[in-house]
Amino acid sequence: MAIIRLEEPRPRLPASRAGWSPFMAMAFRPFYLFAALFGVVAILAWVAGFNGTDALPGLMWHGHEMIWGYAGAVIVGFLLTAVGSWTGQPAFSGTPLAGLAALWLGARIAASTETGAPLITGLLSVSFFVCAAVAVALPVWRARSKRNAGVPFLLLAFALANALYLLTVAGVLDMDARRLLFTGLLLVSGFITLIGLRVIPFFTHRALKRPQVSHPRWAGIVGLLSPVILAALIATNAPSVLALIVGAAGMVFNLVLLMRNAHGSMRQHPLLWVLYLGYSLTALGIGLVGLALSVAPALMSAAVHCIAIGGVGVLTLGMMTRTALGHTGRNLVLPPLMVPAYALMLLATVLRLGAAFIPAAYQPLIHAAGACFAGALLLFLWRYGKWLVSTRIDGMPG
Repeated sequence: MAIIRLEEPRPRLPASRAGWSPFMAMAFRPFYLFAALFGVVAILAWVAGFNGTDALPGLMWHGHEMIWGYAGAVIVGFLLTAVGSWTGQPAFSGTPLAGLAALWLGARIAASTETGAPLITGLLSVSFFVCAAVAVALPVWRARSKRNAGVPFLLLAFALANALYLLTVAGVLDMDARRLLFTGLLLVSGFITLIGLRVIPFFTHRALKRPQVSHPRWAGIVGLLSPVILAALIATNAPSVLALIVGAAGMVFNLVLLMRNAHGSMRQHPLLWVLYLGYSLTALGIGLVGLALSVAPALMSAAVHCIAIGGVGVLTLGMMTRTALGHTGRNLVLPPLMVPAYALMLLATVLRLGAAFIPAAYQPLIHAAGACFAGALLLFLWRYGKWLVSTRIDGMPG
């Protein structure tokens, strides 16, 4: 697999957008900040008893907002930042970036208010991902980058799952809304495998000064497609035995591919081990989903939250802390309070999985997990918030 560089070469900034605030200079800035702020508010509101709206009630709101809201913002922020480095094209910035951020914010407001019916939320939310797909596709097309040609289609699949889910909640489609939530979460796992298999080996190589271990292209394709295929199987209610096979293959391939680059010395590098832990928990969750769909349905809650908190929560926090350092011109040295933030997110994973297996302690464990999740993001905001709205420390654009 070819190496993808995130900090170098630097994507060019169009002169027409040079006058914009640093906050709109690159996509990671608004979307990392908005995602962290929203993650804190949404999780604390959920554990405090906010039950969504009549149009998007309870779990329907919580699941949608954490998958297509929180995770969606981090994914789009990362991809629109990385695609400039992948293709050598100008960074997505300025007015188009502000408009995209406005779509995301509008969707969050619509989903959380009584006037925001699922169709209105869907119009804003789906438009956000479609526009993001176009914004990724344009530099890929201009650079004739065949290797990245599939990325916009994965964003469009994420938009389609979002549309199907909200149309089902609105009563327009006769489908299982919970299954569509699981579909969306597994597509997030697809983004994790796509991004993780590209950048984690490179980050390991950079930090440990060790040769990067490549893997067969076909193995990487299996690792990437397994959660995507599993998402399609869940959405279509396919035979459970097939889900078991796909889930097991996804877990095994992703763990093996990840660990080929692992080394004992990475324990001294929190910016590395947090990514390995988050990716491993995602792979484990993929396997548990296959198991839950086939022979152990009682495991579904644990499987979902192994991905949602252990994978998405841990990995987004790790990826935001790592990539924001490089793109704000700072040395790749983890700031104070971030190891405690990682520990809080990992503790949130343990507590939420405990709630899935200890019904008698469900509520206190849920509250504790939510507090840890929010605390981890608050620490990120405390250390990184000012950096995300300020010019690069080295004076470079971006």
